[in-house]
Amino acid sequence: MLTSTFVLLKGIGPATERRLWQDGIANWSAFLDRPVIPYISSMKKCWYDDVLATAQSRLAVGGADFFRTCLKSRDHWRLFDTFRHRALYLDIETTGHSAREGFVTVVGLYRNGRMESLVRGENLTEERLHEALEQTDVLVTFFGSVFDIPYLHTAFPRLNLNKPHFDLCFAARRLGLQGGLKCIERELQIHREEAIEGLDGWDAVRLWHRWRGGEEEALDLLLRYNAADARNLEPLAELLFQQMVARYGPPSVGDAVTP
Repeated sequence: MLTSTFVLLKGIGPATERRLWQDGIANWSAFLDRPVIPYISSMKKCWYDDVLATAQSRLAVGGADFFRTCLKSRDHWRLFDTFRHRALYLDIETTGHSAREGFVTVVGLYRNGRMESLVRGENLTEERLHEALEQTDVLVTFFGSVFDIPYLHTAFPRLNLNKPHFDLCFAARRLGLQGGLKCIERELQIHREEAIEGLDGWDAVRLWHRWRGGEEEALDLLLRYNAADARNLEPLAELLFQQMVARYGPPSVGDAVTP
């Protein structure tokens, strides 16, 4: 999908992008091969060619950050398939207060089949989060652009959180899916283990305080809940990405990924 993306070019919006696709210009190479495109001036065509050549070279060396700056946040989903091998599925738990008044209790990090749970007072440190982010090209969260990432920025202000970000909440809204993460999981038949079925963010707050009060088993349940939140982002991202491509991508790409 990324190499079929033209909205990274200043002055090209979704309508012009779709017109390019309809005219058989399905990717960057096809655009560069066309000496003339009637509805794009020769001056702009030269400039766009330079930008796309740069995009190709950055992509060849794995430069995801280049696309973060030239794509609007609503289009960061287009990076998911290309950079999925360095995607980080992230979910946090807190004390239930604002970032200024409360603190992060647990950070769940999931990638390439490996789950890591960072717990305040044990292994949750800025250094450990920095290490995880250094290995990340795309962040995947649910509502994280509004909650998780700003909260982490307040708690750990030195972290570099300026990563391309596939926020599944807003992708779901664009596809007509309403409700929170658990509601959408149920609708798309993404399952959780029975022991944590029905738990929500406020239960996570209560479990934290119960553990701090001496109930050792409460931490285990909290971590299982948080791990489900993080792990389930992966199949959800897969499904939403496919639906976004089918709806907003060029027909040939959409046909290829539609379930």
